[in-house]
Amino acid sequence: MSVAAPASRVLRFDSFELDVRAAELRKAGVKLRLQGQPIQVLATLLNHAGGLVTREELRAQVWPAETFVDFDHSLHNAIARLREALGDSAGTPRYIETLPRRGYRFIGTVEKVGVEELLPPAPAGPVSEAPVAPVRTRPRAILVAAISVVAIALLAVALIPALLHRSSSTPPLRSIAVLPLANFSGDPAQEYFVDGMTDELITDLAKIGSVRVISRTSAMRYKGTNKRLPEIARELNVDGIIEGSVTRSGQRVRITAQLLYGPTDKHIWAETYERDLGDVLSLQSEVAQAIAQQVRAQITPQQQARFNATRPVNPEAYDAYSTGRYYLWNNFALAQSLNTAKTYFEEAVRKDPGFALAHAGLADTYLYLAIFRHRSPEASYGPAEEAVRQALTLDDSIGEAHDTLAVLSWRHDWDWDATERELNRAIALAPSYSCAHEDRAQYLAFRGRRAEAEAEVAKSFELDPSVYSAITEAGVRYQLREFDQLMDTSRRGLALNPNEWFEHFYLGVGYEGSGKRLEAISEYQKAVELSGGDQDAVAALADAYAGIGRRAETRKVLREFEQNSAKTYVSPYLIATLYASLGDKDAAFKFLEKAYQQKSLDLSWYLKADLRIDSLRSDPRYESLLRRVGLN
Repeated sequence: MSVAAPASRVLRFDSFELDVRAAELRKAGVKLRLQGQPIQVLATLLNHAGGLVTREELRAQVWPAETFVDFDHSLHNAIARLREALGDSAGTPRYIETLPRRGYRFIGTVEKVGVEELLPPAPAGPVSEAPVAPVRTRPRAILVAAISVVAIALLAVALIPALLHRSSSTPPLRSIAVLPLANFSGDPAQEYFVDGMTDELITDLAKIGSVRVISRTSAMRYKGTNKRLPEIARELNVDGIIEGSVTRSGQRVRITAQLLYGPTDKHIWAETYERDLGDVLSLQSEVAQAIAQQVRAQITPQQQARFNATRPVNPEAYDAYSTGRYYLWNNFALAQSLNTAKTYFEEAVRKDPGFALAHAGLADTYLYLAIFRHRSPEASYGPAEEAVRQALTLDDSIGEAHDTLAVLSWRHDWDWDATERELNRAIALAPSYSCAHEDRAQYLAFRGRRAEAEAEVAKSFELDPSVYSAITEAGVRYQLREFDQLMDTSRRGLALNPNEWFEHFYLGVGYEGSGKRLEAISEYQKAVELSGGDQDAVAALADAYAGIGRRAETRKVLREFEQNSAKTYVSPYLIATLYASLGDKDAAFKFLEKAYQQKSLDLSWYLKADLRIDSLRSDPRYESLLRRVGLN
């Protein structure tokens, strides 16, 4: 029997409100992430507030299809999840009182808004039985009783395997998503820290090769969501869902994590872990290993050794690192966010020079500052390489750092062997690290290896079904100059996020490559607006203007680029594209040579695929440039 479907449905206590029919618990109007068995247990307790609800009654009401094999564990965890959501304590209960070996009692004041009873009233106390007259037992009755007992015993023996099978009927978990952990610290300023804990838990789980782990970017979309777990599991195409909370008090950190079978919201496991802040890396590793054990993931000896190879970290360094990660991942294309992240990573390194992850984060900020042209290659590459190599010296098992080194080897060093070696190493160390698969997909397309690139795109979507994988696919189609597919891919990406400027840029390229310049101009204009004037979007728009005869506007952008280059970094490669658009090949090659001398990161991305320099490809100077970069 289910607790659903009373005629009226609202139960209130203090600032909480339980909508029984919708199976939703709200606090001050805000829906809490509580579903399934805990909601049913709470409804049962509220309907009998003040009275004992026995364990047997709860089992009959909430677990009618379950067996004794996992009932105790399931009930314990349901009560633990309830207390966590209500801010209650077993030692000093405000709401749920434990009556040892008997059951539970709700001790708060409940307002029933016309709610019908969901269970027959629980007995208020022991039931006194009426005297029973003695009965003379006949031999035939004894024989019948004996046969019945034997029959019941045989039936039980026959049913036990089936019951045991039912209790373990949850299918194997081959894929999991870690939903954003809740901040139970009572301090909004700890959101950076809690998000960082979510991020690191995903990172640790991504090291396990036998289970697919959804990326941070996809999981973080569900922060504060009201969606039910089966819906989330369906959207992410996962079996298991991890959710939980982080409580930080002074120098102590507590993580409560629980594993659920997503398609049915069935509770599988829950546990609480607590450590000093200096042992936070060990804490994260311990939680990840416990989850791996619960999903029966196969951990190799090498992976086990990496899990165990944690070290204490300076608490202030970890705080700075968590804040840096927040700024890096939430706005990795904006100069202000990247420079803020850089400041925090530098602080983390100062406070704990042996903290490898802080060095890796610092390397990423320098890399993105160069990729988005906020700093020159000369000002970015040296610090980026120094930081990533320091990270790998301290801990060679950081897959993310190997991915960063791969991108530096590709975009700046033009070292194709090192690029492929580091990408392969990154994926071997962290098979579910989506960024490495995205980078590998685009690199393989850059090298013209279509089938391998498409396989990596498919893997990327499995790990990160978000706009970032859509952008990756667009980048692959761009590198392969498949303009019809590029338009289709970009449209799908814009369906996920209409304000993603990269997708408008790529859609513009698709239009331009298909001869639809007016449509391309419209998309480039949107890219310029949404990116806040990114140099690449502006240059693409200026090039398209030249293509329809509006050369004055192209010259205007060219003058602005050259004037601005005296006071800030402007990509010489993009200046070369504007000269090419205007038909000045000598000037175009002059700036391409400057880009070569600077080792511009634009050169190693655009040189083979860019429509804007098609007019230069028949010139011997272009072939010479390809050869010197190592592409011919």
